[in-house]
Amino acid sequence: MYIFDSSKTPKPEETVGEYLRRLRESANISQQELAEAAGIHLQSLGKLERGLTKRLNSKTKKGLAIALDIPEEFLEAVLNGKSVEGIQKKQFCPHCWKGGTTPDPVWTLSRAKYCLICGNNLLNSCQKCQEPLMSFKHKFCPNCGTPYTKKK
Repeated sequence: MYIFDSSKTPKPEETVGEYLRRLRESANISQQELAEAAGIHLQSLGKLERGLTKRLNSKTKKGLAIALDIPEEFLEAVLNGKSVEGIQKKQFCPHCWKGGTTPDPVWTLSRAKYCLICGNNLLNSCQKCQEPLMSFKHKFCPNCGTPYTKKK
């Protein structure tokens, strides 16, 4: 599960390239090592760091997030020029959410902690293995197979 580390938070006005380079250098890894860990081509990472590419597909975003141990939302924020406080969280109510569907927009607000329908705590990871929720498209945890929602 992701533990918040303020040193990995995007800085205001930081470009994608500057952000990736800063995180890579602070982790003391080479471009080659990061590219391999993220499952992307070394040339793609080089273009990103030099500012020649300003968009990321979902595979690249997910790979970089995992390799750098940051939430994908940090990459989204820096790509869109938004502050981290303004980003939405991937969280759900285990009682009210129907897996594979779009969640209630209130659940994804950055300050939301409880479901407004039933009052239960909102979750952002698998209840069994604590693997973070990566997508609202799935009904089951891709890591352990546990359903995200509880039977009513």
